[in-house]
Amino acid sequence: LDAPPSPTQNHRSTAMKLVKSTTAGLLSLGFAATNTLAFQPALTNLQRQTPHTTLSIPTSLDAVKDGQEVATIQILMSDTGGGHRASANALRDAFNVLHETEPNRFPLPIHCDIVDIYTDYGPFFPYNQYVPLYKIMAEYTFLWKWTYEIGATPIGMWLNDFFSELWCFDPFKECMSRDPLNPEKQSGERADLVVSVHPLCQALPLKILNSLDTNGASRKEGRTTPFVTVVTDLGGAHPTWFNAGVDKCFVPSTVLREAAMRRGVKDEQIVQYGLPIRRGFWRFGADYSQSSTVENEAEEMKGVHHKPTIRDQLGLLDIPTVLIVGGGDGMGGIVSQAKAVGEKLQALASKRGDKDGPVSQMVVVCGNNKAAQMSLSPPETKWGSDIAVNVQGFVNNMDEYMRASDILVTKAGPGTIAEASICGLPCILSSFLPGQEEGNVPYVEENGFGCYRGSVEGIAETVESWLGSAKDIDGSVLEQMRDCALRAARPDATLDIARDLADMVYKRREELKKL
Repeated sequence: LDAPPSPTQNHRSTAMKLVKSTTAGLLSLGFAATNTLAFQPALTNLQRQTPHTTLSIPTSLDAVKDGQEVATIQILMSDTGGGHRASANALRDAFNVLHETEPNRFPLPIHCDIVDIYTDYGPFFPYNQYVPLYKIMAEYTFLWKWTYEIGATPIGMWLNDFFSELWCFDPFKECMSRDPLNPEKQSGERADLVVSVHPLCQALPLKILNSLDTNGASRKEGRTTPFVTVVTDLGGAHPTWFNAGVDKCFVPSTVLREAAMRRGVKDEQIVQYGLPIRRGFWRFGADYSQSSTVENEAEEMKGVHHKPTIRDQLGLLDIPTVLIVGGGDGMGGIVSQAKAVGEKLQALASKRGDKDGPVSQMVVVCGNNKAAQMSLSPPETKWGSDIAVNVQGFVNNMDEYMRASDILVTKAGPGTIAEASICGLPCILSSFLPGQEEGNVPYVEENGFGCYRGSVEGIAETVESWLGSAKDIDGSVLEQMRDCALRAARPDATLDIARDLADMVYKRREELKKL
C-alpha cells in the first residue's frame, strides 16, 4: 500500500509493445519467467552502478565510520508493488530497533544490503524486464494463471532453474560477491548471512553460495554462509519459495508450513511466527527505540486504540468509516468500488432519516493512480451530504487510516491482510491474483474476520449489511469480526524473525573469527 511510486508511469505503451513477444519469449526461454511472482522495473546504467543500497540502517553506517565492528546481511528481493521490499525494510528496521533496545543481546549493529537482484543484475529480457510483463499479466489474469500454474509444475520449475543457472549464474554471483558496506567495490568481503524474501531467490542463490564458499569447486555442496528464506505470502505460496537446502524457512501460517514440508523442508528448519510487516503495525505502533519501562510504554500507547483520537488527527469525522484501498498503484477497480459503496452509504443514511450531518464516512486511498483520485474528487464526482468522503492519493501512514476505520475493502494482498488483522479491521476482499493470493481468501474467511466479494454490487451490499447489523449477545457483526481479526494478528512477528536472524549472523561472525 505504501509502495514507492512506480518508475514505469507509461507502462501501458511499453507493455503493449512487449505483449506480442511475451508468449514466445516465455517458451523459448524455458519458462524462465513462469515463476515470476514479482516482476521488476528495468534500470538505467547509472542506476545499476548505484543499486538500491541507500536503505541501510543509519546506526550501522555510523558504526562503520567510527571503526566499529558491524554484522552484515544481504537481503535478496524483487520490487512488486512494495510487498517484498516492504518486508526487507521491516527486517532492516527491526535489526536497528533490537540493537538499540536490547544491546546486551544484540551488541553489534547489523547492516542490510537490500538488493533487487533481477533488476540490478538480470542479464537481459525477461530477467531485467519483469515490470511490463507483470503489468500485462496482472491486467489479464488468465496470463498470470497460466504462467503461475505451468511454473509450479515439475517441468516448469526444472526449466526455470536450468535457464536461470545458465544465464544468471555469473551476474548473480557478482551481486552476491559484493561488499555489503560498499557495493561498488569488490573488496572480497561478503555478507555474513543471506536472506531471501522472494520466491525466485532460493535455488540459484544457494548454488552460488556453494560455489563461493568452495572457491568454485562445487555448485551442489560446500556452503558455509547461512541462507534463510522469509516467506512473504500468507494463505498460499508458489513451490519455488521452499528449498530443502536452506538453513531456516520462516513461514507465516500453518498452511505454508505444510506446503514447505511437502517440498522436503524438514520440520526443524521451519519457523512459524507471522509476516514481517512495517514498523507502524508492530505491537500497535509502540516506539521501541525509547526506554521500554512500563510508564513510558503506557504513555506511548495512549490513543493508539482510540479511534476518535486517530480520526481527529487525520481530519476525519468520528462516525462509522469504510476504507477502500487499491494498492500502491491503485489497481483493482477502485473507482467503481468507491462509487457503489458511496451509493449504499447514502441509501443507508436516507433510511435512518438522520439529517444532522453525515452518518457514515468513506476513505479512498488511490495510491499512485492519479486518474482514480481525480475521478473520485469534486467536481468529477459529487457525493451526497449524508456521507463524508475523503479521497487520498499515495499515503505513508496506512496504519493510522486502518486504525481509524471499521471496514476495509482491498485486494487479497498478504501484507494488507496481516496489517488489517493487527488493527482488528474486518476485510472485504475484492479481488486476488490466481495462485499465491487465492489462498488468502480462505485464510480470512476461516479466521472469521472477512469475506470475498467479486463484484462491486456484492461489496457495496456487504458494507451496507455490516454497518446496519444489529447487536446481539455477542455484539454486532463488526465487533465479532474485530475480535477474530485480533486473535489472528501477529504484531510481534517482525521482531521475532529479526531476533532469530540476528542470533544466526552473530554466530556466523564468531565462526569467521576462528578461521
